[in-house]
Amino acid sequence: MGSTRARTFARISSVEQPPSKPKQLDTAVVLGGSVAGLMAARVLADHAHSVVVIERDEASDDAPRRGVPHGTQLHTLLPGGRRQIDRWFPRFTEEALAAGAVWASAEQRSTYIDGVRKVRGSDADIITATRPFIEGQLRRRLLAVPNVKTITGRATGLTFDDSAVTAVRYESGGTAGVEPASFVVDAMGRSSRLSDWLEAGGWDRPPMIRQVTGINYATALFCRTPEPAERTASFALCSTEFGGDLAGAVFFAVENDRWMVMMGGYGDLRPGRTAEDMIRRCRADFPADFGRVVANGIIGEVLTYRQADSRRREFAAAANLPARLVAVGDAVASFNPIYGQGMSSAALHASCLSMFLRSDPALYAPAQHFFDLQRVVVDAAWSVSAGPATAGRRDRVTSWLTRQIVDATVVDTKVARVFEDVTHMVRHPDHLAAPAVLRRLLSAQRRRRPAPTAPMRSL
Repeated sequence: MGSTRARTFARISSVEQPPSKPKQLDTAVVLGGSVAGLMAARVLADHAHSVVVIERDEASDDAPRRGVPHGTQLHTLLPGGRRQIDRWFPRFTEEALAAGAVWASAEQRSTYIDGVRKVRGSDADIITATRPFIEGQLRRRLLAVPNVKTITGRATGLTFDDSAVTAVRYESGGTAGVEPASFVVDAMGRSSRLSDWLEAGGWDRPPMIRQVTGINYATALFCRTPEPAERTASFALCSTEFGGDLAGAVFFAVENDRWMVMMGGYGDLRPGRTAEDMIRRCRADFPADFGRVVANGIIGEVLTYRQADSRRREFAAAANLPARLVAVGDAVASFNPIYGQGMSSAALHASCLSMFLRSDPALYAPAQHFFDLQRVVVDAAWSVSAGPATAGRRDRVTSWLTRQIVDATVVDTKVARVFEDVTHMVRHPDHLAAPAVLRRLLSAQRRRRPAPTAPMRSL
């Protein structure tokens, strides 16, 4: 695909190791120790003599941080994101697997739409684990980098001169502190206060776009026997006509011999909020694989989370921003989690930061080039994840094309492969508009769909 956006996305998602160059920054400060913050800090370590990560929550490898209310829910490290993590932390995948993450090959994954199993698409493999586990592995690797340190504290504001950010104000252990900064990265998540600080300092407040999703998630852990499973990951999406109050369900094998099962619904629909309801639905409303993973008993409680909207802050559209300041991860865009693109977007934002810093930017001016690169990644994820919950508000042609592509993935291997590469953040969505893909859509409409896979209650 020859589109400018697709070519830019391909450059951002390169896995080549960039050549070393002299460090041009004194101290870089990252606000937030999320996946986005950890990845940004790793990139900055190549360009700054010192990198400081300010994170308010105590680190833990097995419990979600308080600042991540959705950390208890199922997360996906897609191939596009994992490749970037392996790029910046070589052998990350190998070490994560040795520590307990689970390998989910293409043969061990299945995807269903309205109970019908899709043909196999991408050959890419993924690793499955809980979000605290993944963050813990990233944190361990980052803190092994000699010029990186952390401060457990809460960022309270920024200091500016006439053109740029100059320092970060924070509180740690009840004591106020100031960290001088020659570059600052906001990784404070979707509730970031950066826009307030900018406005208070006389700078532009980036425009905010909100798109109502109203999606409710319920997640639980179940015992997993140590024997190899035929399926280590499965996705089941439901249309309104088929699913009733269900948007879908997912299960993954995760560390410590556990299954993680997540169920979702839109609006006032909240399926799976109790253990009884989740187990019943896995056995009765989804293919038999789901019934099997809940057979050995639940661990703990069902944990719920509601995301009212998807959000994106348009930093690229702000005319007056200070120099040496960028934002990454959910602080820029938080999506409908249905395709699990959050962590992978964050990893790609780090690669945007690398491209920007290696372009010998004018550090006395706003980081417009970075925000332009980042917008390519944000647009790619937004165009995929925003559709299912908001199709009625979107352009009719785009909505129709999205439905045709999803339907075609059930029966057409080549369309399924392109679609999965796009949703896995390996390729740009413009590839879905290629003439060869559009021709196959028309052919797929004439092919008979397989019968739905039986749930466990019918076995």
